[in-house]
Amino acid sequence: MPLPALNTFAGNPLDRAGDRRNDPDWLAEQASDPEALALVLWEGRPLLEAGGEPRLAWLAMSHARAVVPDRELFLGLWKGAPVFAVEVEGTVDPSAGPLQGLGAFHEMREAAALLPAPDAAMAGTAKSLFDWRRRHGFCAACGVQTGNACGGWKRVCPACATEHFPRVDPVTIMLAVYRGGAEPRCLLGRQASWPEGRMSALAGFLEPGETIEEACAREIEEEAGLTVTAVRYHSSQPWPFPSQLMIGLICEVDSEDAAPDQTELEAVVWLTKSEAAAALAGVHPTIKAPPRIAIARTLLQAWVDERD
Repeated sequence: MPLPALNTFAGNPLDRAGDRRNDPDWLAEQASDPEALALVLWEGRPLLEAGGEPRLAWLAMSHARAVVPDRELFLGLWKGAPVFAVEVEGTVDPSAGPLQGLGAFHEMREAAALLPAPDAAMAGTAKSLFDWRRRHGFCAACGVQTGNACGGWKRVCPACATEHFPRVDPVTIMLAVYRGGAEPRCLLGRQASWPEGRMSALAGFLEPGETIEEACAREIEEEAGLTVTAVRYHSSQPWPFPSQLMIGLICEVDSEDAAPDQTELEAVVWLTKSEAAAALAGVHPTIKAPPRIAIARTLLQAWVDERD
């Protein structure tokens, strides 16, 4: 039974075939399978079908290879059928050329808000892997150009034989809650670059030698000047911009004397549950909740829904 997917980009339905994709002969058989399909990305944007309900546009693998030779990635097996991804490079929109009539390319955040959860998860996985391959073309040990292996899930240096695997950057994202007042309140923060009124949970990358709990406490103290007294895990989210794992937490703090650091955050605000519910419903007079694809919204909704 598949685990529930609470967040956008989670719930990938594919069998990644991690024990078989190491075999080049097996991969070649999958690519030549007449049932093999490929989704298409262009500059990180997935191709969505034209008309009807939003969903990924799928090409037969033979068609995909004709359009994009030598730029393929094995994603896994879907009900036994091989699934690949290909990426078109360049500044010219391929939907106006070799892929004309098959659909339109959408920015990944926009697409994720439209697509069914499994489609968004597969597209996000492909984007992360292509981004990693583009950024890690040379060996970090000796500097020689590396080669693709394992269907795109590994790169190998021909000079020193070092194997390189896709990088995932862990990020703690936490909803801080203060319970010392008349009623519980949660803390949201705002970055200066965000749209007017947008507020979200605080977040930050884990550092070497740091636990999830320690990273949560450090980021809350650095960004808002508060001390964390308890941390609990809620859920996680793959975030393909370019390849992060958002670790969703709800934490308790010992004070309401929050002060934005003016580096990461320009403002912070405390919300009661009724105020947070209004923001989620889009009726708060000044505050816009995190977008629906963000785990910050999941955390905020979970806090509003839970009994104190």
